[in-house]
Amino acid sequence: MDQFDRSPEDVSFDLDAEEYSLESILDEYKDFQTEKPAPRPRPAYRSRPVTAEMIEEAEAALMSAKLAFLPSFALSPQGTISSFDGGKATKTYTLPVTASWELDIFGRLRNAKQQAKALYAQSKDYQQAVRTQLIAGIANVYYTLLMLDEQLAISQQTEEAWKETVASTRALMDAGLANEAATSQMEAAYYSVQTSILDLKEQINQVENSLALLLAETPRRYERGKLADQQLPEDVAVGVPMQMLSNRPDVRAAERSLEQAFYATNQARAAFYPQITLSGSAGWTNNSGAGIVNPGKLLASVVGSLTQPLFYRGQNIARLKAAKAQEEQAKLSFQQALLNAGSEVSNALSLYQKTSEKVESRQMQVESAKKASEDTKELFNLGTSTYLEVLSAQQSYLSAQISQVSDCFDQMQAVVSLYQALGGGREE
Repeated sequence: MDQFDRSPEDVSFDLDAEEYSLESILDEYKDFQTEKPAPRPRPAYRSRPVTAEMIEEAEAALMSAKLAFLPSFALSPQGTISSFDGGKATKTYTLPVTASWELDIFGRLRNAKQQAKALYAQSKDYQQAVRTQLIAGIANVYYTLLMLDEQLAISQQTEEAWKETVASTRALMDAGLANEAATSQMEAAYYSVQTSILDLKEQINQVENSLALLLAETPRRYERGKLADQQLPEDVAVGVPMQMLSNRPDVRAAERSLEQAFYATNQARAAFYPQITLSGSAGWTNNSGAGIVNPGKLLASVVGSLTQPLFYRGQNIARLKAAKAQEEQAKLSFQQALLNAGSEVSNALSLYQKTSEKVESRQMQVESAKKASEDTKELFNLGTSTYLEVLSAQQSYLSAQISQVSDCFDQMQAVVSLYQALGGGREE
């Protein structure tokens, strides 16, 4: 398989040479999920979403699993007052410190620790998935704004050009060289362009509001670059090695799930083996067993115990079978995640290559439509062409320009899809 010659960092969004770029919006992602919660609302890409709490929960579980290897200590003071047959009451007390330590000979605690490690790593993978999704979402909205800006500029230029055409047609009609129908057709086309300009302005406003919502900001106008200034990757290889798929958080999360299931199976298997525990206590007591001793004396004891499961009503067997079934399910899910990842990367690569070819073809169409529009207009002024030919040529030119902008946007979206498919968004 051919090697893919770009890492997810290479498929980046440093695509604007002007002051206001997508990169300036994404720069603050460097501090993503590292800041403490503030009492006031903060932008979504800087706040600590649910993933931060998930990571803290996994860290706590991992710490608990690590500390399980250490002995446990407890202070359990006890006092007794007793009287026999109405006699004098006797008072006894015990002030011991108890300790208990499980010897992990058969790996029960060790497998629990490894399972907690896998859970913690999975929570970090989920954090990256959210991060990547946010970056891709912001990029798509930003490029949508650039597309609408360019379409608005084209429509406004077309409006000015058609305004002159309408004036020329009306002058020809006054000179008896054109009829009312031709003028009305030209005016209708002109007003149609004006209407489309208003629609585009409204769409821009709505997309800017969407970006503000995504960034948890109040609606405002965002300064931005131009569509023509964007620089996209030029050479992207077709082949993708399997190790590149390991960058995807969903693939890694599926792998962590398989790890958890594997260690859970080992834990269930370890339940069939003996559990060895060392326990002891040391403290002061005035109860010697044969009488009351004052002041109290030091009492110490050490006990070793071994518990071998004999009959647990089939619970250990059922847990082992369930763990094996869950491990097999996790294995199948991991394999499916790999297949899905390969398919998505392949689709993203193919989409980028096809849109790149489409942009080149569309450029030739725009140039041809522009020449046809200019020639037809000149012939109309000379009286050798009809207004319908002029109108058709100008509409074709406008349609080709709008389609060209859409093709450029599709190409940028393909880059965003490739970035997301390769598991971008990793912190440096």
